[in-house]
Amino acid sequence: MIQIKCSRCIGLLFAGFLAVMLFVQPVSAASKMPSFVLPDVVSGATIDSKQFLGKTLLVTFFATWCPPCMQEIPDLIELQSKYASKGFSVVGLSVDQGGAGVVKKLVEKRSINYPVLLANGTTARNFGGVVGIPTSFLVNSKGTVVKKYPGYVPHVLLENDIKKIMN
Repeated sequence: MIQIKCSRCIGLLFAGFLAVMLFVQPVSAASKMPSFVLPDVVSGATIDSKQFLGKTLLVTFFATWCPPCMQEIPDLIELQSKYASKGFSVVGLSVDQGGAGVVKKLVEKRSINYPVLLANGTTARNFGGVVGIPTSFLVNSKGTVVKKYPGYVPHVLLENDIKKIMN
């Protein structure tokens, strides 16, 4: 157990915690999904979140260098294949700093079948200051975030949650 004996240290810790709470406001269940306009890593086309209106979404923040993110990809591909015809889409938001090229290579190598966009700092902040990856958000067809998943999520849990909210 860490003991802090210095009252100045406690004050600094509290001030730091308060600053984080003021600037990182998490997207929680029953809040609208933040809008975004981001480039598609494969085509370079600009994708507006409005294009997904009326769909159930799993928006996932990831990076090519993140092992749990790479572990999720086969499950996300399977979910996209299985439910796309029922108004569902996975939307991958890459936080890679190396640009679209490195992410495009991953999309092609892994045959990713869902949109993958290059996120920016504003996008991560708007989703509540995504502080770890993978982080995913389940969004219903009305555009409301109904669940947040920090970290790797087992396929069975994702699929059950998606089936519960699909129209």
